[in-house]
Amino acid sequence: MLTTFNKITLAAALGLALAGCSTVGSDFSAPKNVADAGFRHAAGAASTARLPAQWWTIYGDDTLNRLEQSALRDNPSVKAAAQRLLQAQAQLGLARASESPSLSVNGGVSNSRTSANTSQGIALGHRSISGNNYSLGASMSYEVDLLGRVRRMVEAADAQALAAETDRDGVLLLLSSQVATTYWQLRGLDTELAILNGALDSRRETEELVNARFNAGLSNELDTSRARIERANAEADLEEVQRQRNTLEHSLATLTGASPSAMQLPAAALASLPQPPSIPVGLPASLLSQRPDLAGSVATLRAANAQIGVAEGAFYPALSLTGNFGFASESLSEIAKGGSRQFSVGPLALSLPIFDGGRNRANLALAKARYEEALANHEGKLLTALREVEDALSDVQQKQKQEQVQAQSRAAAARAYLVARARYERGVSTYLDVTDAQRSSLAADRAAAQITTQRLLATVAVARALGAGWQAPAPLATVSTVASR
Repeated sequence: MLTTFNKITLAAALGLALAGCSTVGSDFSAPKNVADAGFRHAAGAASTARLPAQWWTIYGDDTLNRLEQSALRDNPSVKAAAQRLLQAQAQLGLARASESPSLSVNGGVSNSRTSANTSQGIALGHRSISGNNYSLGASMSYEVDLLGRVRRMVEAADAQALAAETDRDGVLLLLSSQVATTYWQLRGLDTELAILNGALDSRRETEELVNARFNAGLSNELDTSRARIERANAEADLEEVQRQRNTLEHSLATLTGASPSAMQLPAAALASLPQPPSIPVGLPASLLSQRPDLAGSVATLRAANAQIGVAEGAFYPALSLTGNFGFASESLSEIAKGGSRQFSVGPLALSLPIFDGGRNRANLALAKARYEEALANHEGKLLTALREVEDALSDVQQKQKQEQVQAQSRAAAARAYLVARARYERGVSTYLDVTDAQRSSLAADRAAAQITTQRLLATVAVARALGAGWQAPAPLATVSTVASR
């Protein structure tokens, strides 16, 4: 004959066996990925090479490397993202705790006296009962996961923690691209400052020449006024570009977690910008494992799928087991003796919902609707990612062609200025021709510097759109890309 304790133990074991045989909800399958067709604006065949984790090192700029490291270490948004990840991991720990039994110990001491005038006291001959009570024991409770409802809760929490991790990585990616973009904008203004300083020197020299010709009676006051205007305009342009540079310097300070007053970047030693590096471009289908926002979107979708299983679990029985064991005695010296022992096993409680006013059905419909919303959001993010890559690759192509044409314009403008000045010095042409040629040459030089800057910014945009060397966490790297449920 089985004892009561053995019967309860057998029932618990049977529940555990049933829990291992079936699980509510359906297992997650990743949404359908895009085809492996290449990007429209990618130059040449798709490359299997990947950007390094510290992708900004491809520019070979020590100052940029230092700024990136400072930003990733000290930026407040990075610290906030790290704390969100810790919160998600703590939530995962709470969910996993539900899979294990809960065990607690307790102890107590009390002194009590019953009334002698109650029915119980009268039955005892108008006597009261008084004395001390000491207790020491332990209690246990455990929910037997019959159909995997708790496992689905843990799966949802695990996916949410993974989404928080990719969110942190997305913050790092966005921050590093913002630092690189701001830095190259600043270096582009350094190039314009060098051009404007050269133009200012040229205009001062020209102004001296015009004044000398005016003093010699070879020119008129209108030419001297024009020379003065051009020199003043060059100085004004110089101050405007310096103002823009100061603003970018303040932005870099904020991105690196420093005070704007403390950031002072010296001008670049070279007056020209470096040539943009080549960015390896893979296939569109690889974006799912290269971009943290897409990986996080898949993790969110996985959590929503697990929540459907949790909602379905509410329709089925729930089995819980409780137990207590300990000692109780009026005398503290007697508490550890066998006669003071007390225990209880059970109840092995089985609950089954019968009528809840449609609450469980509504929760299930809500969970399914949230999954469909997450799926639609993921599809939108995937399309946005593809558009960002195509936009950035198109900018790289078009800016390179624009730079080639602008080089011809720059050479022609420089030649026109030399001719105009030589004709003016010989008295063959008016100073107005020199002024027009100066303006055209300066505009062409500045446009060339701006296009080179834009080419560098386009490479930053390509790197960011491709995920910039980000590697997916292990759980997402193994997700198959089969059709969605």
